[in-house]
Amino acid sequence: MRKAIVIAAVAASVCLLGGCDFIRTLAGRPVSHEIEAKREMIEQQAADVERKKDSLERVASQERERIRKWVTDSLALEDSLRRSGDDVVKSSERMGVSSAALTSRYYVMIGAFSSSANAARQAARAEKAGYNATVIPLKNGISAVGVCATNSLTEVCNALKKVRQEPFCPADAWILKND
Repeated sequence: MRKAIVIAAVAASVCLLGGCDFIRTLAGRPVSHEIEAKREMIEQQAADVERKKDSLERVASQERERIRKWVTDSLALEDSLRRSGDDVVKSSERMGVSSAALTSRYYVMIGAFSSSANAARQAARAEKAGYNATVIPLKNGISAVGVCATNSLTEVCNALKKVRQEPFCPADAWILKND
């Protein structure tokens, strides 16, 4: 009986002195410092994920704002051109252009000809000056010549200003909007 009391006292003192880590070590389980290290690693990973998520949200927000500004600016520019009274922007639908013939949203139009040969000559003059020219057939049999095809209203407005300074360009050059 004394042996059992001594063994129990030794076991109790070992548990009190060694705590749970001793028992965990005997059981092959992680001890408190390993558990704490694992907890810190998990918290660090969670913080990294949160930082990445915040970064992605910030980039997405900036991209949404950039697109909103671009759309707003384009609409404001188009509205301004429409209100100017000058018939600078004309709809492809109004002009009788088949949308299938157009690959871009905007074109600077530098002429419309009843003769396709005259349209080809105007296109050749534009290409000689370094512009990519497109002959666009209208539904009424007229052939129009367009240059500076783009999907940006701002770009086509800048191109119109530049093209109007070229010797081959008529003073009444205009922008075709592919509806």
